[in-house]
Amino acid sequence: MNTPQPTDTVILSSSILHGDDLQEVAGFIAIADGRITAIGPSKDAPAWTGHAGRVIDVGDATITPGLIDAHIHPILGGATIARGRDLSGITDAGAVRAALARYAAATPHRPGQDWLFAWGLDPVIFGGSVFSNGLLHGILDGELVFITLFDAHAALVSDAGIRLAGVTGQEQLDGSAYVGIDDRGKPTGMLYEMAAMDLVRAILPELSFEERVDELERLLHRMADTGLVAGQMLDLGQPDSLDVLEALEEQGDLAIRLRISPWIMPGAARGDLDAMLALQGRHGRRWHVRGIKLMMDGTIDNGTAWLFDPDTHGESLHPLWRQPEELAAAMRFFHENGIPTATHAIGDKAVAFVAKTIGALPPNGTVHRIEHIESIPDPVLKEIIDAGATTSLQPTHCALYSRADHADNWSRRLGTERANHAWRTRDLRDAGAVVALGSDWPIAPFDPRGIIAAAQTRRPAGRPDVEPVQPQQALSARAALEGYTSQYWQSVGEKGGVLEVGARADLTVLGCNPLTANPDEFAHAPVILTMVDGEVVVEQQVAVAEAGSAR
Repeated sequence: MNTPQPTDTVILSSSILHGDDLQEVAGFIAIADGRITAIGPSKDAPAWTGHAGRVIDVGDATITPGLIDAHIHPILGGATIARGRDLSGITDAGAVRAALARYAAATPHRPGQDWLFAWGLDPVIFGGSVFSNGLLHGILDGELVFITLFDAHAALVSDAGIRLAGVTGQEQLDGSAYVGIDDRGKPTGMLYEMAAMDLVRAILPELSFEERVDELERLLHRMADTGLVAGQMLDLGQPDSLDVLEALEEQGDLAIRLRISPWIMPGAARGDLDAMLALQGRHGRRWHVRGIKLMMDGTIDNGTAWLFDPDTHGESLHPLWRQPEELAAAMRFFHENGIPTATHAIGDKAVAFVAKTIGALPPNGTVHRIEHIESIPDPVLKEIIDAGATTSLQPTHCALYSRADHADNWSRRLGTERANHAWRTRDLRDAGAVVALGSDWPIAPFDPRGIIAAAQTRRPAGRPDVEPVQPQQALSARAALEGYTSQYWQSVGEKGGVLEVGARADLTVLGCNPLTANPDEFAHAPVILTMVDGEVVVEQQVAVAEAGSAR
């Protein structure tokens, strides 16, 4: 036990998840200058509280290492995706039409002149029919409408919007991007992948810089309210993203810490790689640029993933990088410069290519991660392990957007055999892989409590009536919590996510113990305290003792 010394804050709790083994102990945590200076039993607490500037008694609430989302898009998501009516969770076409009609009626706008936005559209609403803007006919005729699908890799645009943007369906686009057309060659309103979506985004009204700064501030505070202390932002999709962060920090500290890994898109030249390398290390008080995001393929739902065999529509046979070796060369470039990468790879062939690329890199201490890994056979799982790659998966993509009976769009496209290999979180952990967890917000809700619960139940939190999807892939409570703490840090090649002396004082205090609570109950557990760098960012329902008092 360290000798008691002047301390900024002492937190008292009967439930502290301490050390690498997350052992539950009763006692205190002392914090000074943003670091944990002591952890000890209750009997030693009075000696420390007498030297503390502030004492916080959280009673029976559980102190865990700060929760970190491994995959978020807070600036790009707020500016270009999560706009207008949120359609998330609506799985019936009639209900979507009704929601859009109500939204249009309640939104002041000039019909045919001002754009209406929506996001989170689940393609399951199309059933087995062709995706098209026929969904809008009879309710939004003549309106300018832009709807981002839930995976943000496709958009549905009204006929009026397609005409205004001058989209013909004959455009030749990079990678696997394309404009959907019907049997007459007329655009269906569907735009697949970013290069196609940008054909219309180029004419969409944008939020002002000040609006984006304010929206980011609100979003980060909402994230902190759910217990998050940090997130890895896997893009630099808005050219002025760092300006937004600097402007926000002029107003005050970010509510959570951001690790920013800019993306390199297909077609990038050596100059683009050099520019992203030059950004490494740029930072503010609670944000820093570290790492690179690469994208090997698109998504299964839209037929733009890269599979060994075609999906049931005859699609998903091409990578986003039409010359895959160019992505491998980019990864080698960053590896040689000691920069970790995180590569979006959803289809089995995409995952296999990325794993082989990582495995061929000469060891130099740099860690590389594969994102998503939605469906892989045993040989590809072995390739991940053999390569020494770390992984990042999103449990609610499975729980919210696929179904045990394979009635969802993702499963229908893959067919039974491949759908039965959905999100193999347990197999990866059992094989020795690092498995970080996250949301990919705005693709799925960012609340870590619901995601940690879904990782254990393989269904939506609080929905025991829903049949689990591949329940044998459920993680233990400990593995799920580690996915948001120590496994996250291992996934980027750094140490962290453990409550120990000397660690950064990033803490989450929850109303129940995530290791022993029923997952559905944990999903709604109150967040008592969120602390970043030793600063209390969120504080609810705690008894605060005055400096010098003892428990």
